[in-house]
Order: sequence, then C-alpha cells, then structure tokens
Amino acid sequence: MAAVCVFCASSSFLDPKHLDLATAFGKALGPRGHSLVSGGGRVGMMGAVADGARASGAHTLGVIPQSLVDLEVADTAADELLVTTDMGARKNLMIERSDAFVTLPGGLGTLDELFEVWTTATLGLHRKPIVVLDPDGFYAGLWSWLGGITETAFVRSAALAQVTLATSIDAALDTIERSLAG
Repeated sequence: MAAVCVFCASSSFLDPKHLDLATAFGKALGPRGHSLVSGGGRVGMMGAVADGARASGAHTLGVIPQSLVDLEVADTAADELLVTTDMGARKNLMIERSDAFVTLPGGLGTLDELFEVWTTATLGLHRKPIVVLDPDGFYAGLWSWLGGITETAFVRSAALAQVTLATSIDAALDTIERSLAG
C-alpha cells in the first residue's frame, strides 16, 4: 500500500473532464489498497480526487496552510487534516508523508509541486516514483519543450527519465506499484 500524493488544480472553474479524471483517479486508489495525500482543499480537482478516494475506501490525508483554512476551502472531510504555517511547509510535509507522486492537470501551483519533487529526486534526496497522468495531451507542450532543452544540457536525459508520462489511470498506478516493488 502506497501513500500517493496527487498534485492538481484547485480552481472551481474547470472543464468537467478534468474533474472526472480527478474523481476517477481517487476512486482507483481504494481497490488497490493505496491512500491519498493531497493539498487539503475541498474545491476543484483537489476536492474531487479526495471525494473519489473516500468513496473507494481510501484513507485521505490533506495538508493545507492556515491561510487557506482561513479562506474556508479546507477538506474538513479528510480522514486526517494537517495545517501548516505556509505553502513551503505544506510541500515539505506532503513530500515527507508520500511514497509516490502523481500530477494531474493544473496551473502554476501544480507545476511548482511537480518541479519540487522532480528536482529533489534528481538531487538524490528521494527515490519516490513520479508520474504525470496526461490522458488528453494537457502537458504535451511542456513535455516537448523539456525534451528539446536536453540538447542544451540544461536538463539531462536522465532527469527526464525520472518522470513517467502515463496516459491512463491504470498505467499510472501500475508504474507506481512496479517502482515500489522493485
């Protein structure tokens, strides 16, 4: 059983297909025996993935800064809700409490979280699997750009290899389970 951290959008104004993806990913955790670590919000994809996880019987851990609790967006239905002093402490605690990371569509905050876990992996600070779940090409432009800058040596090919791009929920979870088993 893995504690799977999901990075995704918390905006309430999203395409329903992204909310459906988040819900479906959350629902896939319970039957496989995994738990969810999230940013502790109850809105947008973040809320949808947590609701889906709970619906499938998965334990949910939310990590949220006090400033967002004050805005009344905390996932108070979480099995465990940890409140931090700021966003940096939130990220650190999410990384510490997770066995693997999955990134769904999102904006700047989601990218910040992805790049944080990716950078710390390239520095050898952890060996936890990192998956970008992209069933509809949301990250295609970013992935193409990152692949292109490997030629400049700003990003090494080995760094790109530390992140798996998956196009289905099953492929994302299979990647995590293989990585943790072996």
